[in-house]
Amino acid sequence: MTVFTSSLYRKLLYLSPYCGHLGVILARNCVLHPCHRLLRQCSHSKAGLVTAAELVSYWQDVFEANEIPEARASSEYIVSHVLGAKTFQSLNAGNISPYFSVQQQEQVEQLCAKRLQRMPVQYVLGEWDFQDLTLKMKPPVFIPRPETEELVTLVLDEEYRKRLPSGNSKEPRLPPETRGPVILEVGCGSGAIALSLLKKLPHSKVIAIDKSEAAVNLTKENAERLSLQERISVLHHEVSSSSWKYLLPWGLVDTIISNPPYVFHEDMTHLATEIHSYEDLGALDGGSDGMNIIREILHLASFLLKDCGSVFLEVEPRHPEMVKNWLRGHPDLPLVVCGTHKDFCGKLRFLHIQKHGR
Repeated sequence: MTVFTSSLYRKLLYLSPYCGHLGVILARNCVLHPCHRLLRQCSHSKAGLVTAAELVSYWQDVFEANEIPEARASSEYIVSHVLGAKTFQSLNAGNISPYFSVQQQEQVEQLCAKRLQRMPVQYVLGEWDFQDLTLKMKPPVFIPRPETEELVTLVLDEEYRKRLPSGNSKEPRLPPETRGPVILEVGCGSGAIALSLLKKLPHSKVIAIDKSEAAVNLTKENAERLSLQERISVLHHEVSSSSWKYLLPWGLVDTIISNPPYVFHEDMTHLATEIHSYEDLGALDGGSDGMNIIREILHLASFLLKDCGSVFLEVEPRHPEMVKNWLRGHPDLPLVVCGTHKDFCGKLRFLHIQKHGR
């Protein structure tokens, strides 16, 4: 345990009705040790003499004492957020040097108190960046992970490839100024994937579905905040092999994309406390082999994809070979795995599946 005896501790103590001298959460009506009350009284006049760097160090120590993961990063994100910046590194010299006001210190403390309860920092801040977008975040809607940005990039690369001249033609095969792909996203969560694609592909349209009403509402909210609501249809629907009947009125699609629940059920117990306590576990649990929803998506693709259309999936590293084997056992589905891709950690993470003409 870390014992706080620094001058910064004396500066901050009067602000902290929740924290004892070891950074452990106490009740609001706790009685401070007499020396703590004295420090609080003496430090009150120095309340303004706290910089961003000092606050980051202080709360890092508190988080570490309470065994909060990513203590430094959590502290930096929260302090930067209160100053209106995305990251601590992006703060300019004018923001790092000035002292925090009492109100700003209280705001930092309130946010840090949530992090001390193991709330993910994305929910603490109420927003998070994905690709070039800032999205609103609310529990229990699934928080987009960094590797999923690579899934979006794979779809974009495929769309740009389609626009390259073919043979002796000097013109793109799919003029971006006249038309774009129709994309179906299965499991939209916060809207991160769908809205990123809409932003990068200006003439595209997206149908996004999710079984969670909270996710549907958050995707709609983020779409409106980004002025993309006119090109997306967000539906409250649980995917199944018969979903094609429900979705067919929207027409055939060029691409299906999904970061489906793919965690093997037996591995769910190994997930972090932050996930178990705050996120929708239904967005993660893929059943005994992690493929419950993956199989439904593949059935769906056989009905809703245009010929030569693509399915892009984020999966568990064991899944690429499992999906190939499963498709071999279902020759009635006109689908073939045409590519696998690794994430930035070198793990097999993404599948590109294509529909061939019957």
